Amino acid sequence: MTLLDSRTETLEPTPDGWSHDEVAQFLYREARHADENDYDAWEALWTDDALYWVPANGADTDPETHVAVIYDNRNRISTRLKQVRTGKRYAQAPPSDLRRIIGNIELLGGRRNGAGDLDLEVGANFLAFESRLRVNELWGGRVTYRLRRIDGEIRLAYKKVVLVDNDKPIPTMAFLI
Repeated sequence: MTLLDSRTETLEPTPDGWSHDEVAQFLYREARHADENDYDAWEALWTDDALYWVPANGADTDPETHVAVIYDNRNRISTRLKQVRTGKRYAQAPPSDLRRIIGNIELLGGRRNGAGDLDLEVGANFLAFESRLRVNELWGGRVTYRLRRIDGEIRLAYKKVVLVDNDKPIPTMAFLI
């Protein structure tokens, strides 16, 4: 099954043992780590088989055949963070000041992962305020997360960020969305 085939797959009921409050607290923590450039803590949230996707030109444009803003597997996430940690990325020198609001959090159901286990699929809206040296930007959209428990801890297996205006040219986005 391809990534795009999974969007038509029916979600299973929400797996047992998940509460809205603990999911919301995890999403808030993930956003805070990104906002505060705590790259080590943010990276530690991801599973080994993670996928981080920010589509361009629509919500479901195939990232295998079309350009995406971000389409990173776990190794690429790590590489991206190593580059950012150097402090030498021109687009983030100095780093943007960021704050995001996460809302409308919904537990959507269960989705089978590559191992056949059930991840929790979650949807949420977000609004991110970015302040850079000469400009302020407002970013908004819908995020789909897939969460998994590993050794009792919630981990992020999948994050898809659909920007509201992803069909238009976007300014440089050199931060974790």
